[in-house]
Amino acid sequence: MQKLMLLGDEAIAQGAIDAGISGVYAYPGTPSTEIMEYVMHSKEAGIRNIRSGWSANEKTAMESALGMSYAGKRSIVCMKHVGLNVAADAFVNSSITGANGGLIVLAADDPSMHSSQNEQDSRFYGKFAMIPILEPCNQQEAYDMMFYGFDLSERMGIPVLMRITTRLAHSRSGVERSASRAQNGLHLPKDGRQFILLPANARRQYKDLLRKQEEFEAASSTSGFNIYSDGSDKSMGIITTGIAYNYLMENFHDRNIPFPLLKIGQYPLPRPMIEKLYAECSEILVLEEGAPIVEEMLRGYLNHGKKIKGRLDGTVPRDGELNPNLVAVALGKKDTRGREIPKVVVGRPPSLCKGCPHIYSYNALNQALDVWSKGRVFSDIGCYTLGALDPFDAIDTCVDMGASITMAKGASDAGLLPAVAVIGDSTFTHSGITGLIDCVNDKAAVTIMILDNGTTAMTGGQNSAAFGKIEDICKGVGVEEEHIIVLNPSPKNHEENLEIMKRELDYNGVSVIIPRRECIQTAMRSLKEAKKIKDKEKAAAV
Repeated sequence: MQKLMLLGDEAIAQGAIDAGISGVYAYPGTPSTEIMEYVMHSKEAGIRNIRSGWSANEKTAMESALGMSYAGKRSIVCMKHVGLNVAADAFVNSSITGANGGLIVLAADDPSMHSSQNEQDSRFYGKFAMIPILEPCNQQEAYDMMFYGFDLSERMGIPVLMRITTRLAHSRSGVERSASRAQNGLHLPKDGRQFILLPANARRQYKDLLRKQEEFEAASSTSGFNIYSDGSDKSMGIITTGIAYNYLMENFHDRNIPFPLLKIGQYPLPRPMIEKLYAECSEILVLEEGAPIVEEMLRGYLNHGKKIKGRLDGTVPRDGELNPNLVAVALGKKDTRGREIPKVVVGRPPSLCKGCPHIYSYNALNQALDVWSKGRVFSDIGCYTLGALDPFDAIDTCVDMGASITMAKGASDAGLLPAVAVIGDSTFTHSGITGLIDCVNDKAAVTIMILDNGTTAMTGGQNSAAFGKIEDICKGVGVEEEHIIVLNPSPKNHEENLEIMKRELDYNGVSVIIPRRECIQTAMRSLKEAKKIKDKEKAAAV
């Protein structure tokens, strides 16, 4: 195959193209910028119609990539280490939703702060999210890990974090290409509720994530990127990761290291290899770029023969809150909470209030989408998330604040049309505007419904930052005025609203529909306050 002289960033970009990506999403930041630039200027990427272009921020980039994964296609999202802080909401939640199409999150760290404000180590985020991490030691591994990473992501149904550092990103080496792969076709998740992070779903899927940890560890222990090399001098064993492996090798010009060596390129740490090294050697030297994350974990592995109890061994549950009873059980005391809940107690799941304007918005939307297959409505965080429940069954995703618009954009980029975003007025100004900017800049074919009830209803009716501003905001970011439509969500307007939605769903561009009617709860409170004032005025007149 063809051999190219590439920067580490370029090797990642070319590897992603050859591995069959359909889209790359990113916000510029050294040392990750060249990944997107390479794809944007690649003739191959253009011929393959790979979506590329800058997002408004790392969060919108992460959510768009997640939306493309939801639609079954492979995507990569790239950012520098501090950008992962901006994307953290969607990133951490993506470990709970899992992936459908392969999804790689690329974080480029900057030790010594060559162009950054801290030395943050992105591996902590991967460990925190409990997902597999890949860390290449050279440009060839960076390229090869694209193929492996997408395979791992799709096989395990989980996003994969790839961590690089500045020296790898901005140094060149020869890279031998592999045969390129075709892009995935559109296919939605088998579980239609996989991406709806209502608490009941999230709790179930979090348990699934915990169960997968053994699979992740097994994959790491058999990975070709984790290599154990024996040595004749057992006075010391060496563990090294990523580019630090190169710094070690430069001290042995004949590449003959006398000590047992464990080179790590995939996490979770390969425990059997670590235990073998520890058992055979008198002491351990850990060489890693960035924070001492492996060193800290290594100290946790080596219990020196004493049993350690807690969440890891099941003495205390790995998920959920602690309470006095769980602590009592851990102390060997009697379990006093094992009794059944009395039959008289009936579950009361939350529901939309009677007369809520969202009901009529969903009724019209469901009917407008009746001619299309399911799986096209991307929702957000708010009262309207309850549209996932019966009798509506109106939404297909709910990941984090603002993700509705950007996930709809990513799904639209993948070819899932029509793609609909449902977001509340308050959430729109919290995190939706940047996603709308991305849609306008890319001329995405998305229909966005901003459900405007004039308040932040989900958290008790606080003032909405969007009050009186939504149309102006939409115009200001470039939505065409004729496709900014305000309607009144009520039964008497159903047929008119239905026709508007059908028309905008057929529009090949950015459309914003604003169903506007006051929240029933704030309306009732307003009436009560008005009555109090009126009663006081009457009493004063007497």
